[in-house]
Parts: sequence; structure tokens; C-alpha cells
Amino acid sequence: MREVDVAVIGAGPVGLFAAYYAGFRGLSVAVVDALPEPGGQITAMYPEKLILDVAGFPAVKGRDLVANLVAQAAPYRPEYLLGTRAEKLAHLDGRPVLGLAGGEQLRCGAVVVTGGLGSFAPRPLPVADSFLGGGIVYFVPDPAALAGRDVLIVGGGDSAFDWAATLQPLARSVTLVHRRERFRAHAGTVARVLSLPVRVVVNAEVTRLHGDDTVTAAEITVRGGAAETLPVDTVVAALGFTADLGPLAEWGLRLDRRHIVVDSAMATNLPRVYAAGDITEYPGKVRLIATGFGEAATAVNNAAVAIDPAAHLFPGHSSDAG
Repeated sequence: MREVDVAVIGAGPVGLFAAYYAGFRGLSVAVVDALPEPGGQITAMYPEKLILDVAGFPAVKGRDLVANLVAQAAPYRPEYLLGTRAEKLAHLDGRPVLGLAGGEQLRCGAVVVTGGLGSFAPRPLPVADSFLGGGIVYFVPDPAALAGRDVLIVGGGDSAFDWAATLQPLARSVTLVHRRERFRAHAGTVARVLSLPVRVVVNAEVTRLHGDDTVTAAEITVRGGAAETLPVDTVVAALGFTADLGPLAEWGLRLDRRHIVVDSAMATNLPRVYAAGDITEYPGKVRLIATGFGEAATAVNNAAVAIDPAAHLFPGHSSDAG
């Protein structure tokens, strides 16, 4: 059983800020997230979209905000356990013990849950069920990796159009297929993509994938028309994500529907378990990234006192350090 002062569940913006703040307080940190990359919903769904309501940034791309948060926490060396699900919670001698997927256990001084909307799982691409090869992704951690490739994007929401705009300058070709004529994406993003050399096919579905070890071609069928086969190296299935509390719902946390009820210290009903960000509920709750940052600092400061009762609730401003 490994030990850590603070386990942060969720590597979205609020979780990353919690990791920084715990490090600032001299606490060791492990960040656990089921997704394989930090950034949570931002990385998965709208990495290129401008965020306008983060203090100090007139506008910042989601990807850049995540990168800055990772860099902010980096001096304190948080451990990232990505692609790993926190499945069980128990207490041993008054301290939380997290059971991770795969059987590993983390004994924690405190737990801070920052899971946003809960655990994310991509909506599957139906045709992928019958295709055993690779080359199907649900988001793109490194757009440069698709340079010079023929990319097929499936979907009609913000993430689909964001990926199209991002990949068009890099890929050899980009085709976007949507099963309807109307799009869910922001009108401005749609207009931008339509102005680019991106082929957009509506009222159509991907009906077959070709290839052995990896996809080499895709068959597209327009409603009421014939099938067309085009060369494809990578399929980006941007069909959205489903979110639920997953195993958190079985931990005994007091819930208000899909949200964790907390008090003014961001404490849950369980000992040494705190929560911050969109996953929380309390009177007057406002779900903004900016709000979540403050909640993360409140949760970590109160966790620090729970871990060490001699610690100060407010350690001073970061500008006072050194």
C-alpha cells in the first residue's frame, strides 16, 4: 500500500489547480483520472475553443489553459495516475484508502474529488465494433502526430469541428461526416471550418472500415445514396462523452442527484474527503472554472489542517513564499 498526503480524483482544471495548491502547502500529491491525458472535459471535448471567463485571461484556448496548469503544478512533482479509475474508498485508522483499478491501493491523508461531471466515457462509433484494427481515436492528445495523414472525423458537435479546424493545417486531408444536416457546434466554429479545405459530408454515416492492423479506408454512405470508399489513416470519433459518478456513487457520499454535497469547507459527509468544482453542490453553487479554483484552494487548506492539526488553515499568500 502506497501513501500520499493528498489524492486528487480528476485531472481537469480544478484538479490540476488542487495539485498545485497542495504542493504549495508542502503536501505530496497523486492525481487520478480515468482519461489518459490531463485536462478532463476540456482536453476531451474542446481543446481549441477559447475560454473567456478565467480570471487574468481575456481569452485562452482550453489546451493552453491545461498546459499552464500542468506547468504551474510541475515544480511540486505531483504523480499522475492517468488512465486509472478510482474504484473503492475505505478508511483505515481514520485515513482514506483508495482502491484503484488493477488492485493498487493508496493510503491518503485526504482525498479531494474534482471529477467535474463525473467519469467520462466516449460514445462508441458503432462500426468500430466490427473492426479489429487500430487507428480509431476519441480525442487527439498530440495533433502533430496526425501530420500528413488522411483523417476522418465523425460527429457534428463542438469537439468534431474543433478537431477539424486544428487538424486541417497538419493533415493531408480532413473529412468530417455527420449523420444530420444540422450541427450542434457553435455557428462561428462551423463557419470557420466550412471556409477551410475540409470536406463536410452530411446526412451520412460511416458504414464500414477497411484495414488489417490499422484502418486504411472508410466506407461512407449518404442517406438514400450509394456508398463511397475513401482513404483514411485515422478516424476521430467525436461523438461526445457520457458522464456519470461511476464508482463514486457507491462510496457513501451524500449526493444531490449527480452532485456531491459539501459544506463551506468543501468537506463531504465522509472523514477527510473533500470535493471541489462542478461535481459539488451547496446553496448558491455556480458552476464555473473560476469558482472551482477557489473551491480547490479551500478544500486543500482544510485538508491540510485535517492531516496536521498544527497547520494553519491559511498559509499566507504565494507571493510571500521565499
